[in-house]
Amino acid sequence: MSTSVETAPFESPQAAEDAFYDALEERNVDLMARVWDDAPDIACMLPMQPFAHGVQVRNMMRELLRSNVPLDIRVTHIRWVDLGDVAIHYAEEHNNAAKLPPGAPGILATNVYRRRGDAGWTMILHQNSPPPPSGPPPRR
Repeated sequence: MSTSVETAPFESPQAAEDAFYDALEERNVDLMARVWDDAPDIACMLPMQPFAHGVQVRNMMRELLRSNVPLDIRVTHIRWVDLGDVAIHYAEEHNNAAKLPPGAPGILATNVYRRRGDAGWTMILHQNSPPPPSGPPPRR
């Protein structure tokens, strides 16, 4: 029995991450559902949004992909940490559709993935934070 590309497990955290950003760009609800783990401990934290966990994450992503929010995300990877069956990816996201001025800082993101044996890699956390303020750090 062969597994189709549409249902094959993600073989690496990077494959799951690529699928996450592809799902955003393509507004692909089915692909996004495959990216996220189906466990109740998954979470998504976005600026100015309520904390979402478990099934709330899937509902929030489905609503986002069905909305008119402009999405054209360019990702710059900052660092990857591999901890065996868990991987943490730090990235900077730029939403090109937001029409920000050139040189504007992106949104910082943390994506965490978990490997579940033959089920492959799935996302268990996506967190965004606003960019740091421009200029020198405040004095303490």
